[in-house]
This record gives sequence, C-alpha cells and structure tokens, in this order.
Amino acid sequence: MTLVDVMNLFDTDEKCREVLCRLRWPNAPECPRCHGPVAELATAKQLFYCKDCDYQFTVTAGTIFNDSHLSLSKWFIATLLMCESRKGHSANQMKRELGVSYKTAWYLCHRIRRAMLQADRPMLDGTVEIDETYIGGYHKGHRGKFDNKQVVFGIRQRNGELRFIHASDARAKTARVIIGANLSEDVEVIITDESSIYPSALNKEQNKHHHSVNHSAEEYVRGDIHTNTVESAFSLLKRGIVGTWHRISAKHLQAYLDEMCFRFDRRKSHTLFLDTLRHMVTADPLTFESLTA
Repeated sequence: MTLVDVMNLFDTDEKCREVLCRLRWPNAPECPRCHGPVAELATAKQLFYCKDCDYQFTVTAGTIFNDSHLSLSKWFIATLLMCESRKGHSANQMKRELGVSYKTAWYLCHRIRRAMLQADRPMLDGTVEIDETYIGGYHKGHRGKFDNKQVVFGIRQRNGELRFIHASDARAKTARVIIGANLSEDVEVIITDESSIYPSALNKEQNKHHHSVNHSAEEYVRGDIHTNTVESAFSLLKRGIVGTWHRISAKHLQAYLDEMCFRFDRRKSHTLFLDTLRHMVTADPLTFESLTA
C-alpha cells in the first residue's frame, strides 16, 4: 500500500468507513454495548441502531477515532505515513503534511501509537538476545548539569519479535522483572554482554542456557553467540530519536518504543497498513486529558 493508493482508494470518509466496518466486524456489525444485532440507518454518516439497548453509533464509536473532528481520509494518510517511516514520523512533519495544528498532529500521532500497543504479546522463546541502552543526555539546571538518561532494555528473539522496555534503572532486580515478564520457560539460549546484572537477573534454570560475549575485551562474535541483532534494533531506535523525533520525554518514551517494535516486527508484512487500522478500531479510545495528565 502506497501513499498514492491510500489517497485514491480512501479519498472520502464513506470509503474509509466501509473498510473500517469490515475490519471491526468481519461477520456483521454488532452493538458495542450489548453485542447484539443492529440495523443500518439511511444517513450520511452511516449510523447503526441497536433496538435492544436503544443505542445509535458509528463504526468509530469507542475506538481510537472516537470524537475526532479530523476527516478519516487524513487519519488514513497519517496512519500510512507512520507505518512506512522506518525511523518514525514527527508531529511537526505530520503538521506540515496534513495542514493541521501541531497540537492536532501530536495528539493524532499518539493515538495511532496507542493502537500499536500490543496488550497480549506472546512470551519469547528459542534464542533470545538481551541488552540495555541509554536514551537522552544531560539536563542543564540552575545548579549545573544533571544526568537525564533513561534506561531501555531490549529483548529480541532471533527470527522473532522485538521488545523495548523503558525501565527505572539498570539493576539486576529490575532486569529480573522484565525478563520474567517476556521470556518463556521454553527459551533455549539467552545471550547477553558481559554485564554483571544478567547472571543475577536470571534464575537457576535460565542461567544454564546463558551465554555472554565480552565487549570490553573486544569480543563481539563467538560462533552464534552475539548480541548484534538486538543492537541493530537499538541503532534504528537511536536514529529515529536523533533524526526524526529529536527529543522524547520520559513520560511518553514507552509509547515511542511500542511504535518502533510494532513496525519493526511487521517490517516485511504486506498488510501492515490494514493491520494497524484493525488495531485502531479495536483499541480503547485515548482522551487528550489522560494523555497529558
């Protein structure tokens, strides 16, 4: 799906609603409240009516699109731009391309990111690489410079999924919680660098499968033992921060990490655009008040 395709195929809100209906209700439209059968009303906005609970709604009700005054055609263009930008898409750039205010573009991008968040992600198994990196720099205050770096753990299953997790610190206790929430009991090989936190973060069974490379001794590859694949994902993330987003607050960092992982895991998929739209009509709405709270 290219930008020209989206502009030609979904140039009206009516065409956009048609595809959203098929993605949200593959079988037939149903009431979002009672999940009962509904009837379509003869209106311009394609309203549906549920007789059981006396409720009128559209296909965007209760979704990421909820209460948006932006046309669905612009929503579709923004979604494609975020899907196809390997290093992300800034709100400033979106503002110029869609002809909207910065506030609208910023809120729009964050709502699409929220839809990209996978609530139920499978545990990683097979051969898994784990590493940590630091995002940000130093903050200048009236008392001098303060370290403002944020810790991000990266876990990548070879030929599988990628996970970026924003952590409060890089201690073994924190790593243990993150590893326990993402690694399956069926993991075959765990590869890290020489950092001392990982032997303490892994349990007794996981340590049996643990291998490491000593970067401080200039050892980067030992047969199949290396962390190059997770480090390449870190490289893509940092290029996105430096070249596209420029600055990310600690509050919203995890949202950008989720976006990067979602796009990275589906980088070879021909249905990335439709998959993203499918998540957008099934994800819970995100209000501006909760986003900026």
